[in-house]
Parts: sequence; C-alpha cells; structure tokens
Amino acid sequence: MEATALKLISAQEYLRFERGAKEKHEYFEGQIIAMAGASLAHNRMVTNIVSEIGYFLKNKSCEILPSDIRISVPSFESYMYPDATIVCGKPEMEDEKFDTLKNPSVIFEVLSPSTEDHDRGKKFFFYRQIPTLKEYVLINTTKYFVEISRRQEDNSWMFEEISNADSYLNITTIDFQISLEKLYKNVLQ
Repeated sequence: MEATALKLISAQEYLRFERGAKEKHEYFEGQIIAMAGASLAHNRMVTNIVSEIGYFLKNKSCEILPSDIRISVPSFESYMYPDATIVCGKPEMEDEKFDTLKNPSVIFEVLSPSTEDHDRGKKFFFYRQIPTLKEYVLINTTKYFVEISRRQEDNSWMFEEISNADSYLNITTIDFQISLEKLYKNVLQ
C-alpha cells in the first residue's frame, strides 16, 4: 500500500490563509489543523479565568489575553491559540499585524475530550520551546482537576495537580491565587 503524501505549506502561507479565514486554525510545522468549537462549560471556564485574573492584573505590568491572540513558536515554525495567555512586560509581536505574540509568560488550556491528548502532548511540547513561558495550566471542565507545569531554573518542568474544590490554583509568575470554587463558577452543576 502506498502512503499518501501530505501537502505542507510554509508559515507565511499559513498566516496569509489564517488572517483571511472565518474559523481559527493552528499550524504545526507545515500542517494546518482546524480548531473545533467550544462548549458552554469551556467558555464559562475561559470567562472565569480572564475576568478573575484580569481584575487582579489591573494597573500591573502583566496582562491577560483571551483566545484570539495567536502564539508563535519560531524554533518550530508553529502557531497556536491558547484559551488564555498572560504576558508580562511589553508584548513582543511577530509583525505589524499585532495578532501573534512571541513572549507569553503563562498559558491556559481548557481541556475537552477531543483536545486533551493534543493539549497535554504536542501543544505542550511546542509551548516548552518558548523561552519566556514559565507556567502552563491545564483545566478539566468535567471535574475539579487542574494541572500546572512550572519551568524550573534548570529549564526542567515541575508538575502539580489540584483536585480539591477547597484548594487554590497558585500562579507564581504573577503571585496570584484563585480558588477552584471561583475558577469553576457556573461550570460544574
């Protein structure tokens, strides 16, 4: 049986395509992957993250951005859309279009059954290549369960799991704690 060859496109072709597309697509080393729509629980979780952290960061040197900002991983010519991103200091943009961030500090991904393996595997591998990334937060929407990965000084990653409704998610990059109760508000019924 003969294998079917994939047609790979350049990063520049992807960006031209993506900037004119109605739906969002991610790009991994020549391949475009369409993004699926999000559930009500997923959207509520993202709203909770952005509103709680956004309020805390008001008038500070870091800011939180929602899922429309694209993240660039230049070492692998890849582009992804996290569910939320914290950037500290001046945002470094890839070009004059101002829609692609190069220096995220914290990335949040809200897990769904269709994206969980991808978010834990391939995306996390690519995100780890970004030198400014300090924390990667995965949040489950079907139960109280948050995983946070923190870059250590030796460039290794330490992992923490939080699964008690009475616990707090500590985002060390911005010195902020949020209770899982607030994080999951209107998500778990």
